[in-house]
Amino acid sequence: MDWNTLPPLSALRAFAAYAETASVARAGAALNVSHAAISQQIRNLESHLGITLLDRSGRQMQLTSEGQRLADALREGFGTMARTLDELTGRDADRPIMVSATPGFASSWLMPRLVHFRAANPEISLMIDPSAEVKPLAPGGIDLALRYGSGQWPGLESELLVSSPIAVVAAPSLVGERDIDSLSELRDYHWLQEMGTNEATEWFARFGVEHDRRRGISSLPGNLMIEAARQGHGVAITARVFVDEDIAAGRLRLIYEDTRKKGYWLVMRPGVMRPALRRFITWLRREAAKS
Repeated sequence: MDWNTLPPLSALRAFAAYAETASVARAGAALNVSHAAISQQIRNLESHLGITLLDRSGRQMQLTSEGQRLADALREGFGTMARTLDELTGRDADRPIMVSATPGFASSWLMPRLVHFRAANPEISLMIDPSAEVKPLAPGGIDLALRYGSGQWPGLESELLVSSPIAVVAAPSLVGERDIDSLSELRDYHWLQEMGTNEATEWFARFGVEHDRRRGISSLPGNLMIEAARQGHGVAITARVFVDEDIAAGRLRLIYEDTRKKGYWLVMRPGVMRPALRRFITWLRREAAKS
């Protein structure tokens, strides 16, 4: 980065404050300076950059397209700086721990255990985001993700929490007790997969089996998918850890199991971790070790 080409920080702060408040008076109050100082700083910034940031032709000033682009960049940049400083100095200690997890993992593995964490750490607040969408981990946002895969997420740290192969299961009421020697025998059934994934489609492609499209594939939140499988609505493809008890109890039959090493991983941003997050991760490791 060429630091010499950057405008003065005071001018960038003044413009960012104006863009946030849409008023030179309110921007001045926010920075504890006069409104005239804000106006002068913005003009200095325009002069430094050689572009017009504010359209002053109307009764009320408006951001130009260039001004809007700069305002968006400054909002993100200053916001990231503020959140990071809060983390480093402990000012965000009371912010809830934000955890992203698939609905299946959240409902089948995490939620039944959280009562023990709450009992031991009543002062720590949690926000669980049950979504199959892979969301970014950012300061002030998602602190920790629990993701299924092989542990490769560029720029992030990962640690295997729960090892679990992918399994194909179905209710005895759907497939009976007969031996199923080939996955091609399942092509004529309706299939179930977790919403936000395409595991069933990938499964057929991997084994060279063409699914009967007339039977369809349903995508459901993880907990609903497993319940649908128990009721015989279709053949389900899921992480085995979610259905071990159902298999043991005879509610579901294990038809096939993928032997490739995969599982659910703790995924974190590198760097300093606030104390509450460290305690939550330590607890997750202990719970995983028990199982």
